[in-house]
Amino acid sequence: MIPDELGKLHKLEQLQLTLNNLTGTVPSSIYNLSALVNFNLASNELYGELPSNIGFLLPNLLIFHVCINSFTGEIPPSLHNITKVQSLRMSHNYLVGSVPPGLDKLHDLTMYNIGYNQLVGTLDFITSLTNSRNLTFLAADSNLFHGSIPPSIGNLSSTLSKIYLGGNQISGTIPNSVGQLRSLTLLSIGNNMISGEIPRETSHLEQILELDLAKNNLTGKIPDALGNLSRITQLNLNENNLNGNIPTSFGAFDNLLLIDLSNNNLEGTIPNTIFTLTSLSSLLNLSHNYLTGPLPREIGLLGKIDVIDLSGNHLVGNIPDSIGQCESLQVLSLSDNLFSGNIPNAIGDLKALQSLDLSDNKLTGLIPDVLGELQSLEFLNLSNNDLRGTVPTEGVFKNQSALNLQGNPKLCLSFASCASHRKKSRVIIITVVSSISLALCFVIVLLFWALFMKKKGKDARVSSMNNSIKATHKMVSYDEILKATRNFNPTCLIGTGSFGTVYKGNLWDGMIVAVKVLNLTIRGASKSFVAECEALRNVRHRNLVKLITLCSSLDFANNDFQALVYEFMENGSLEEWIRGRKRYENGEMLSVLERLNIAIDVACAMDYLHNDSSGTIVHCDLKPSNILLDKEMCAKVSDFGLAKLLFNSSGETETISSTGGLRGSIGYIPPEYGFGGKPSTKGDVYSYGVMLLELVTGKSPTDELFVGGLSLEKWVRAAFPDEVEKLVDPALCTKGHTCSPELSLESQMKCMVSMARVGLSCTIDTPDTRCTMQDALHELKSVKKILLQSL
Repeated sequence: MIPDELGKLHKLEQLQLTLNNLTGTVPSSIYNLSALVNFNLASNELYGELPSNIGFLLPNLLIFHVCINSFTGEIPPSLHNITKVQSLRMSHNYLVGSVPPGLDKLHDLTMYNIGYNQLVGTLDFITSLTNSRNLTFLAADSNLFHGSIPPSIGNLSSTLSKIYLGGNQISGTIPNSVGQLRSLTLLSIGNNMISGEIPRETSHLEQILELDLAKNNLTGKIPDALGNLSRITQLNLNENNLNGNIPTSFGAFDNLLLIDLSNNNLEGTIPNTIFTLTSLSSLLNLSHNYLTGPLPREIGLLGKIDVIDLSGNHLVGNIPDSIGQCESLQVLSLSDNLFSGNIPNAIGDLKALQSLDLSDNKLTGLIPDVLGELQSLEFLNLSNNDLRGTVPTEGVFKNQSALNLQGNPKLCLSFASCASHRKKSRVIIITVVSSISLALCFVIVLLFWALFMKKKGKDARVSSMNNSIKATHKMVSYDEILKATRNFNPTCLIGTGSFGTVYKGNLWDGMIVAVKVLNLTIRGASKSFVAECEALRNVRHRNLVKLITLCSSLDFANNDFQALVYEFMENGSLEEWIRGRKRYENGEMLSVLERLNIAIDVACAMDYLHNDSSGTIVHCDLKPSNILLDKEMCAKVSDFGLAKLLFNSSGETETISSTGGLRGSIGYIPPEYGFGGKPSTKGDVYSYGVMLLELVTGKSPTDELFVGGLSLEKWVRAAFPDEVEKLVDPALCTKGHTCSPELSLESQMKCMVSMARVGLSCTIDTPDTRCTMQDALHELKSVKKILLQSL
């Protein structure tokens, strides 16, 4: 808390308490420091209302920053009586009411930021800001403002650089006068209810770098004159009602990194000039329009692009071989078009490709074997075409959950079945379950990070990684992390680990994420960051939590700051479900079938890490709190801060790791680690076995029951097999708690006994006699097959 005694420093001019963990309300004595010039309480956890007469109490203020806190109440009207004030930042709080009058008195104002609050009323206050001739920054985004943008916006300062008005309830049209703001580098008015056409005058914003008009009700054609915005790097016009052709003038966007015109009513062919924008490196999204014609061969010029989405149009002809020249491409969606001909072998040249969707077209011929050679490919949808012949068996074709081939009646599982098909004229349909979302718009992942190191002699291995990793989603800044997590607000807190804290956040593009902030004061935290990046750099699997992007930067106090940004897992950790801290709305806990499915999901991930990734990766800290569940209750392994890469793809021993010494968590650490044994895949198997026994019994290995040499493993082994039923989690298979009523009580109990058997096979003291992850996965799949046969 802020001590009340600070109010005795009557001559104090600078009060800067930003970026701390201060809580509570601001003592009233602080507002008596009438000599204050700088009042900066930003980025804390303070709450309460701001005094209505603050402007009279602190008349000499030049800077008033209370952003990123939890202040409530209204903006004090007296603030606008401080005529010399230069910077007012009140964003990311819970302020209500309307903007009070008096802004027209603030002639020296350079920054006015009231974004991310709950303010209401119209935007008429913008007219008052026309007297602030030095204004450079205006933000009122993510509030509840309504009405239209006043035409007076064009009379704002000629020095104005950034305007944020997105995420409100603004209606009306975009005033033509916006074109008078010749110094604007950013204009964000997306996610409102703005209608009408994009004014031609927008093309006068010659300094603009980012233009976001997305998610409105804009109509009409995209002005050809927008091609004059030669400096633009990001153009977002998606989710409107725009029609007409894509302007050929867009070929002048020499600095464009991202363009999203999806979900409009655009028609005509795609201009060849779009594909000459060699600067495009993040996203080209023209999906869900009415575009026609063939896909130009010039698409091969986009050698740096990460994501291309042209789905949901009326494109025709063959997929050009030149697509293979898009060497950085990670996501390609051409689904729901009219493409014909064969799938080009050139797609096999896309070594970075993670997701390929060619579904709902008129493609014919064989599935190229080269698709099975793409090691990075983790999702493939070829459904609803006219493909024929034998389905390849390598690579992505081994993982049925990553495939969708349905709707191709001429496909066969093998050469023999194809021959039988021809001989008997039988139709063999292969239907492979698709569990991954068919529409990927804005995407994901492969790390683009740069470690800023202060100390000499830090691991040279790290600097070489910096040169080899590329981004699919732009590397976020410290300021963006603050905004996403509301300054690491306690209400966003998900959990705390050994090396950092995890918060729920909302990125600038609306993506909900989990942000793991490293505590760099803890020994080993920075190495943990490196280990986690290294472990996840080249691994992709549906049962591994995805790393979206990262932040390696400096905070506002010029201290090193590192954070990892992951996909958000809606259903929390497995530990929360086992302990009963998370339940379904009806009070039920995890059913027998759900526990078995989770065990199989985790085994799939670990088998991949041990045997199928680019190097043998040992997790070293597998436990229920590191198993996360998405909205479909699919389990994913997380937290690779202790992971160790034993061998790289060339077979060379690696040394990258986070910490030395004993690895893991008490209760899950294999016995050999306690005697100096090195991390191994058999160590992970032991930890996995403990987790299995936990799923069966509901007991933690650190439960108070296990004292005097008794452990969870010994407790279960002593009862196996005849007495295991007595140890099963009481929340399962008991009267009133049969969570899988479609399955008999007997079959559920047999399933739990079988899971216990696998768990005991994994937790044998001697590493060499333990089963492997492949063995455990095979056994559990057999258990599931038997269980489902009892339906």
